Amino acid sequence: MEETLMQCEMKMEEAIEHLMHALAKIRTGRANPHMLDGVYVDYYGVATSITQIANVTVPEANQLVIKPYDRSLTKEFERAISDAHLNVNPQNEGEQIRIVLAALTEDRRKELVKETKKVSEDAKVNIRNIRRDTNDTIKKAEKTHDISEDESASYQEDVQKLTDQFVAKVDEKVSQKDAELMSV
Repeated sequence: MEETLMQCEMKMEEAIEHLMHALAKIRTGRANPHMLDGVYVDYYGVATSITQIANVTVPEANQLVIKPYDRSLTKEFERAISDAHLNVNPQNEGEQIRIVLAALTEDRRKELVKETKKVSEDAKVNIRNIRRDTNDTIKKAEKTHDISEDESASYQEDVQKLTDQFVAKVDEKVSQKDAELMSV
């Protein structure tokens, strides 16, 4: 049962990591190289992440500069960024691509906050599903008399404490992101 609890905790940690990855993709008023994590370029017939085949820097708070390692693929990079629907306009400067991020309007900030709420709810559902699966495993062990009823109740209580702890982490991460979004 201790191993089951450890697996539960590891799965919940993965859910938090997934949440952090999803939140990193949500654009704030500042440039963030993680915005490009889901953008893939056709690199000699293989769809490859931009961050693997280019140097992405943030020279100013509202700019990204992408310098492909293979300069001949600059047009491919520009096309991939445009096709990714990031609501940015890449500017091809020959050997590099510059993305200047426009300031967020109040309405756009509110839309992004709603998006963070949706992402947080997905993470919480994922954590609750992990709790349910772990509790099912504990109940099966109780039915097969591998553990007593009291042990089962104790383990389920531990799972609930883990769940509460990770849901609180989700709320903390999302409130940080919301504060970042709403600051001008």
